[in-house]
Amino acid sequence: METIVKVDNLKCGGCAATIKKNLLLIKGVESLEVIPENEEVKINHNDALSLKLAKDELDRLGYPEQGTTEGLEKLSKNVKSYLSCAIGKLTKPEDDKDQ
Repeated sequence: METIVKVDNLKCGGCAATIKKNLLLIKGVESLEVIPENEEVKINHNDALSLKLAKDELDRLGYPEQGTTEGLEKLSKNVKSYLSCAIGKLTKPEDDKDQ
């Protein structure tokens, strides 16, 4: 199954690298595509459980599904996403760094 998840705080290739690295570790997530310019994550998954685990991981990383957070919680997720983004930029392969 393919599900498109619109997320907050998705801005660049560093964010995408962090999301890919972490979500592909989830059992049942077969593949994914991260599209920063649309703030979308396309997740190919086996079942509802793997989708829930992927959404939970997105939230933990600071990329919650749009419309699910507000106020201080939203600010906290924003800060987490900046940290995740920076880590992603540092760990991306050399040929991806300019994206």
